[in-house]
Amino acid sequence: MPPGPDVIVVGAGHNGLVAATLLAGSGHRVRVLESAGHAGGAAVSARVFPGVDARISRYSYLVSLFPSALLRELGVRVQLRRRQISSYTPHGDTGVLICDDDRRTRESLARTLGEREGERSADALERFGALTASVAQRVFPTLTEPLRSRARLQSHIGDEAAWAALFERPLSELLTSEFESDLVRGIVATDALIGTFAALDDPGLAQNRCFLYHVIGNGTGHWDIPVGGMGALTGALADAAVAAGAELRLDTPVTRIEPDDSGARAVVHTAAGDVLEARHVLANVAPAVLAELLGDPPPPGDAPEGSQLKLNLLLRRLPRLRDPAVSPEEAFGGTFHVNEGYDQLERAHAQAAAGQVPELPPCEAYCHSLTDPTILGPELQAAGVHTLTVFGLHMPARLFRGDHDAARDAAVAATLASIDSVLAEPLEDCLLSGPDGAPCLEAHTPIELEAELGLPGGHIFHRDLTWPFAENERDVGRWGVETSRPNVWLCGAGARRGGAVSGIPGHNAAKAVLQVNL
Repeated sequence: MPPGPDVIVVGAGHNGLVAATLLAGSGHRVRVLESAGHAGGAAVSARVFPGVDARISRYSYLVSLFPSALLRELGVRVQLRRRQISSYTPHGDTGVLICDDDRRTRESLARTLGEREGERSADALERFGALTASVAQRVFPTLTEPLRSRARLQSHIGDEAAWAALFERPLSELLTSEFESDLVRGIVATDALIGTFAALDDPGLAQNRCFLYHVIGNGTGHWDIPVGGMGALTGALADAAVAAGAELRLDTPVTRIEPDDSGARAVVHTAAGDVLEARHVLANVAPAVLAELLGDPPPPGDAPEGSQLKLNLLLRRLPRLRDPAVSPEEAFGGTFHVNEGYDQLERAHAQAAAGQVPELPPCEAYCHSLTDPTILGPELQAAGVHTLTVFGLHMPARLFRGDHDAARDAAVAATLASIDSVLAEPLEDCLLSGPDGAPCLEAHTPIELEAELGLPGGHIFHRDLTWPFAENERDVGRWGVETSRPNVWLCGAGARRGGAVSGIPGHNAAKAVLQVNL
């Protein structure tokens, strides 16, 4: 009988696959147990509309934080395409287009805001970009190193003003001091609110932490399109894990993890009644889920609460804009901001905090197929069909805890109405219908993400994001993946320096295990 594994990875999401590849490639026997019938976790592609040849990135949909060096180390070859358009924000019959062409960006700001305010806004965006770029270049490489102390990271950044603005004071103070325009403040602020239910002046700074991770990816903050969809990335990661020697078992839910007190071994139980033993267990699940598997009380702090509404749509054609100076292909080629002015964001947060679906939900959309048409079959491409991904902000799980279906229908209707308010025609007039006559529109609330993906409260980061430094001296030099058990490691998005599609927690968990004498 062949020897059993010395490492068991629970969960074949992208982080689990990264850890498995690194450990198997280092000569260790690795077994990955996945409850679903496929690998990839939330980073998957699927044909979600019956009879329609379109592979939608169903949950997560963009890549920024996955280190290029880590992809090379893993031997994973996946094409990531840079979007030429950063964003378009409609404003009445005009709008602000931010793109790689600085001249055109400045012209767009002047046209929308007026010459003087537009020029001041362009200069402020340039200064702000330089500030975040400087922080990104210093912070991003540290995410795959042992944790530094707060003081050491502050010294490493070497900019006291930037440190105070991003790490110590509510982001609202920086936004209101740097930008005069409510519209431009909102364009910048949205990065602080993706999947995070917080006011921009929240003293707890959850919005600052979310903002930081959204602007430091690979030292640039650029968000890229994975060619072939998110499933192309995780498919390549799964192939790399198997090629390195890891064993991947699908349809194998784990029901219990029992590490011994010495940390010498751990027993893993599956729903099928299998009892497996290994030296180390890497948990690619949320901290709250890991606590359940260990039989521990929930982690301290508030229960995780996701805050988003994700819509996947197929359009017969892109909708018309009110702005004659920008084409729909340009507007939807980057992030299309909908009712995300600074005051609109704060008003929507207040309404959601009071238990109401926001009257005019702020949201953002983008068209994957403009940058990567390969996710559509040839007939759909020839017919001019396009995908549209819509991500709604300030839609916390609490809004959907009662009559879920009624709340979801109300949230979807309000979001579509919000989009229509900035277009020249109703979005629903552009929706493609499948062979069964049903419109090609899929919605996911936090409650549905909890049921479908095991995300507590539907939180896309597993829990609120944490600072990328050790918050106590005990953790300095560690990897941010340690748990109360010496041979159980957290390798999912809920680890310190987790969140998003990054592979960083998987890398860091593998590094932590490799430091131990197996």
